[in-house]
Amino acid sequence: MKSWLTACITMIAAAVLLAGCGAQSDGSVQSDGKLKVVASFNAMKEFTQAVGKDKVDVVTLIPDGTEPHDFQPTTKNLKELSHARLFVYNGLGMEPWADKTLEVVDNKNLVAVDASKGVQVIANTDKHDIHEHGRDDPHCWLSLQAAQTEVQNIAAALAEADPANAEFYRENAAAYNEQLQQVLAEYQEKFQSVPNRQFVTGHAAFAYLCRDFGLTQRSVESVFASGEPSPQQLASLADFCKQHKVKTIFSETMVSPKISETLAKEVGASVKTIHTIESAEGKATYIDRMRDNIEQIYQSLK
Repeated sequence: MKSWLTACITMIAAAVLLAGCGAQSDGSVQSDGKLKVVASFNAMKEFTQAVGKDKVDVVTLIPDGTEPHDFQPTTKNLKELSHARLFVYNGLGMEPWADKTLEVVDNKNLVAVDASKGVQVIANTDKHDIHEHGRDDPHCWLSLQAAQTEVQNIAAALAEADPANAEFYRENAAAYNEQLQQVLAEYQEKFQSVPNRQFVTGHAAFAYLCRDFGLTQRSVESVFASGEPSPQQLASLADFCKQHKVKTIFSETMVSPKISETLAKEVGASVKTIHTIESAEGKATYIDRMRDNIEQIYQSLK
């Protein structure tokens, strides 16, 4: 799989160069004075915008509605990176194409930041996921605690790319992280009074969120939403739901809700949507969607 990915990216890079699209950019600042930043997906874009504000122009590499695990870069993507000053990605295997893309993109001025650097990583437990995607659960941006580390890493990268405004970026990162910490502290206190600490979701994307609040997720599908549960696994999950009087099965917009709906019907539960924040959703911000996620989980456990 990795050799096929490498071959694809190399061929795309060659096509970009032959077409004259891969010429190195002079760097960094556009005609409007803003720093050009490419982020892999929506959460990374939001963190970068919160730190860079009006001094950055941020675009996402992965189109809304596209699963980041399944994305493959195109010639257009390489052209965008060849004219960017900063590339922000989550890391931990969320963007398996990132390292090879950075090797072939023609831009010596590009600063790349693995936003998850320094996050306490949660390991995958599913053998298929480990074989296909690696040992790390990449969904750390769905933790308000880990998100603060990512924001700090992005601020440091922006300061490296644009030293003249380093203090501006650090101050914005501190202010944004204070907002994240306020939501975290508010719900850590609320969850202390909840006796039931297990919830059920469509795919196992919320381990880092669970760590923030001392919760446990049970899921229909694995960390990478790959494959479908066997009848035995589904039956076991249904028994768990009945035993623990689970009244809500959560589903995500990027994953088919069919199996979650089947499980909910079996156990007499409702299906509600929570956000993985991989794509934009109207005007809802990262903090809006995280607060909605946590509040819905909290209400389901009361």
